[in-house]
Amino acid sequence: MNSMRRRVTALAAATLAGSVLAACGSGQGDDDSESSLIVGTTDKVVSIDPAGSYDNGSMAVQTQVYQYLLNFPAGSTELTPDAAEECDFEKPTVYVCTLKSGLKFANGNELTASDVAFSFQRIVDINDPNGPASLLGAMKKVEARDDTTVAFTLAAPNDQTFAQILVTSAGPIVDEETYPADKLLDDDAAVEANAFSGPYTLGEYKKNELAEFTINPDYDGTYGEPKSDVTMRYYADSNNLKLDVEKGDIDVAYRSLTPTDIESLEKSDDVTVHTGPGGELRYIVFNLKTMPGETDAQKQAVRQAAAYLVNREEIASEVYKGTYTPAYSAVPDGQVGATEAFKDKYGDKPDADAAKKTLADAGVKTPVELNLQWNPDHYGGSSDQEYQAVKRQLEDSGLFSVNLQSTEWNTYSEERVKDAYPAFQLGWFPDFPDPDNYVSPFFAPNNFLQSHYEDDAMTKLLDSERGDADKASREATLGKIQDMVADQVPILPLLTGAQVAVAGKDVKGVSDTLDPSFKFRFSSLSK
Repeated sequence: MNSMRRRVTALAAATLAGSVLAACGSGQGDDDSESSLIVGTTDKVVSIDPAGSYDNGSMAVQTQVYQYLLNFPAGSTELTPDAAEECDFEKPTVYVCTLKSGLKFANGNELTASDVAFSFQRIVDINDPNGPASLLGAMKKVEARDDTTVAFTLAAPNDQTFAQILVTSAGPIVDEETYPADKLLDDDAAVEANAFSGPYTLGEYKKNELAEFTINPDYDGTYGEPKSDVTMRYYADSNNLKLDVEKGDIDVAYRSLTPTDIESLEKSDDVTVHTGPGGELRYIVFNLKTMPGETDAQKQAVRQAAAYLVNREEIASEVYKGTYTPAYSAVPDGQVGATEAFKDKYGDKPDADAAKKTLADAGVKTPVELNLQWNPDHYGGSSDQEYQAVKRQLEDSGLFSVNLQSTEWNTYSEERVKDAYPAFQLGWFPDFPDPDNYVSPFFAPNNFLQSHYEDDAMTKLLDSERGDADKASREATLGKIQDMVADQVPILPLLTGAQVAVAGKDVKGVSDTLDPSFKFRFSSLSK
């Protein structure tokens, strides 16, 4: 327990000075264009309500408008109080946070410990299939002891990750007088209610078209005083995103430009390509209920055969031109405790003979008919080439017949959790810089993948590593977890990549926010 008792205490609060900047509208011809910014993205928002989303596009909005108990300052992975004054373990299974005094939402309502407890409990109670309830599996109970004290009772002692969970998609604090306890709040209603307490509030909002972020003068937290109002523009086509940042019609392009576009923009004198720490994971998920195979053993053999046949190096070099590298584990290279479990078991080159034997030993008839779903508008413009390559690699063996299908993100995110896809593309953008964030959300009971994977032995390993304060012992357990994933193949890791943002030469602060916390903070940006 001693190693967990690093007290998170409040830093001196920065005094918020200066007037609120006018909203920057479309960014064209505004008087304040020198101080306001336009950020472009191809990401899509599923829901502003934290209980209804667990995706990068929604998180990009939530990061700006909601306050968290703790947060990561730009350029740091050191947990720092945001709405909290301090957080600490009171007992091995009780984690307590004391709030700053005088906090309020932009609508004037007070922000108290009751709102905090409400925020976490409603995520669990609503348990939306697209929401982050799986992140709160370690929380047995949350309660407000008084207006400024909230206590979390945890399932296991000395949880090494719970403090970081408070910074994730499960962590935004909502107003209990505004948000329903048992259902999601519609995005337009959330904007109209203005129950935000983060660095920004939302002005004009057209879902997945445009969102105006206006500085919140009452924000008192980790990020300090934002420097600029920001408009987010949403793009259906990454080619248009690339053209607009190159022409200066937008100030920053963040997610997702194609590798060819990035390569081209690196040669431009008008923009700077900023690269941050990697950690993004791209992988195939298998729905254990609907995938091919008559028995569990046959289904596992199908998954293992696919693992023998994919050629990650080819995809990384030919499709992504080195902007991604092969991923041989659920925990990508560079994270604490990462192994290369898939390379150890299946090799780093396709092995059709091993795949054929695996299927034959399980009595699987070939070619295996596999419906494989991919997404054209969420993981970048090269997803079609990536999945055409996967299809070709599987079919070249003669062991698979792959039917590729694509669906746009808003529909995709709904259908994948309704057992519509036997196998499908996903990408992971970590919530916090710890290897547990690559395993517990995927393989714990009620996991975010909604793939019908659950294993008691895996659950015990996950519980063990989360509560293990001994570094060497925890890494050994993480190794066992990765070996088990490689054997069972509930997911098939393909690639890992860096964060990339492209900005005009006059834009400052981009590199500051491309850090391992994977939070793109508008408050860092200025020009």
